[in-house]
Amino acid sequence: MPAIVLIGAQWGDEGKGKATDLLGSRVDYVVKFNGGNNAGHTVVVGDEKYALHLLPSGILSPGVTPVIANGVVVDIEVLFEELDALSSRGVDVSRLKVSANAHVITQYHRTLDKVTERFLGKRQIGTTGRGIGPTYADKINRVGIRVQDLFDVNILRQKVEGALAQKNHMLVKVYNRRAITVDEVVDDLLGYAERLRPMVEDTALLLHQALDAGKTVLFEGGQATMLDVDHGTYPFVTSSNATSGGAVTGSGVAPNRIDRVIGVVKAYTTRVGAGPFPTELFDDSGEFLRANGFEFGTTTGRPRRCGWYDAPIARYTARINGVTDFVLTKLDVLTGLATIPVCVAYEVDGVRFDEVPVSQSDFHHAKPVYEDFPGWTEDITGVRSFDDLPKNARDYVLALEAMSGSRISAIGVGPDREAIVVRHDLIG
Repeated sequence: MPAIVLIGAQWGDEGKGKATDLLGSRVDYVVKFNGGNNAGHTVVVGDEKYALHLLPSGILSPGVTPVIANGVVVDIEVLFEELDALSSRGVDVSRLKVSANAHVITQYHRTLDKVTERFLGKRQIGTTGRGIGPTYADKINRVGIRVQDLFDVNILRQKVEGALAQKNHMLVKVYNRRAITVDEVVDDLLGYAERLRPMVEDTALLLHQALDAGKTVLFEGGQATMLDVDHGTYPFVTSSNATSGGAVTGSGVAPNRIDRVIGVVKAYTTRVGAGPFPTELFDDSGEFLRANGFEFGTTTGRPRRCGWYDAPIARYTARINGVTDFVLTKLDVLTGLATIPVCVAYEVDGVRFDEVPVSQSDFHHAKPVYEDFPGWTEDITGVRSFDDLPKNARDYVLALEAMSGSRISAIGVGPDREAIVVRHDLIG
């Protein structure tokens, strides 16, 4: 059975949770391989809406084993808050597995994230302030704390002492904040250890054994390709690899085990935080997309920046990830528009770019070159067959498919769980 990677193919918030949920009944494991609680998935089940931040979306699917793999940074307080919230609504969370090698977000990571971002002033990145970047920085600097360290108090104390020896100098002397004591960090983390212990496993081994046993494993990326630390709009990116390659390093599953890569794109484009965004709208059209698409961050509540569909970005993300199938979401949001522009290229200082410029400066100054498509007024939220979509909606989807570098295999036509049109099987 296949190993499938599902990634965001824009700047995040594309509807990955809905795509994961679409596959949920046919998947045995859902793996979160990067990021932390700095992004969110919203999944609608009947009349219930679930906002997930740290947990894999598969936790809502009965019989699925959700896995937080080694590439994730874990805020344990947030983890238990989410588990308790789901349990109180009748969701079975007992199947969750957490990698012993995942790194842990501490209070000093959160503090440093917030004060550093404020210190940047006009050069702010747009971080959520949840300690994600500083935790990944400690991981790369080899001074991080891993989940397994919580079960050896001597190792935990040594690591916290080593980290705070440097960080307290920064907090006190640079940022004029109070020093954080070793005891308060250690005591805080140890308070979670016994509850966490039954969830902790060698998840790389677990996933290899699952694939060997013929199970279907879905790797669910947080954030999105254009926020990838290597391949995104650096420095306005996240601190991890949100691409299909990140699924390999972030889970310990070898690249030759991956069978399919699904990229999720909206029928338009959004992003949260700072950074270049060529198709961003500042007029009534942008407000139309924001209001109709309810474009506010699942994690932060911040209004999302909205713009038209960007085909060069879709082609770029298709190449970077090896996308075999796209899931196009929120097509219904465009209903009622007389004309729908699509960015087909950019212009930079009079020069046309048909692909995303390699220069960040060029991309920052890129002006979209648009092609207009006729809209539709019919309600499509009840449509379940591609042939039943209005002709203009079908033509729009087919045009995006031709421009985007891979086939569009499923189309979201409404907020409900069942509001999706499937053109091609995403697993078989």
